[in-house]
Amino acid sequence: MISDLPGAVAAALSVLPIGTAAVQLREKGVGTAELERLARMLLPLCRSAKAPLLVNTDVEVVKAVRADGVHLSAGGMSVGEARRALGPGALIGQSCHTRKEVVQAREEGADFAVFGPVWDTEGKKGQGMTALHLAAKDAALPVFAVGGVTPARARRAINAGAYGIACIRSVLGAPDPASAALEMWQAVSK
Repeated sequence: MISDLPGAVAAALSVLPIGTAAVQLREKGVGTAELERLARMLLPLCRSAKAPLLVNTDVEVVKAVRADGVHLSAGGMSVGEARRALGPGALIGQSCHTRKEVVQAREEGADFAVFGPVWDTEGKKGQGMTALHLAAKDAALPVFAVGGVTPARARRAINAGAYGIACIRSVLGAPDPASAALEMWQAVSK
């Protein structure tokens, strides 16, 4: 858990062009009440930056705080269940680890997929650039690369076909989230 999550998010969003980022609230191990409290703190920051706020897996928190959508973990609630719970206007993202899962997410009506890990992370073996390319190729929905993304790797992910990148530690866990966010943005927008 990031010690000052709202502060890190505010710092990161403050340097990015309006409307170019989204925030996924992904705090494993916290209860519903704490997740809702954090979502309520992040929502005004996201609104001012025109950054959609997505809550990881908990559609009840999404509804309670009127967040923009939900990000579903692989093997959890289906996209269809989330769509029925949140309605047609909600953003729904799906974590995917294979090309087949990306296709399934599209078929079920996900708005985007997050594919990875592309590079090695703590406890997870990266799948590599070829797997990312194959997952993003002809996906017919935006595919974001996740897992071990650094500014140097971000451009490579885009060149491999990713629509964008997703990261946590490399920005929000950095000593200076604003500088880290700006460096990541510059890497993907070249």
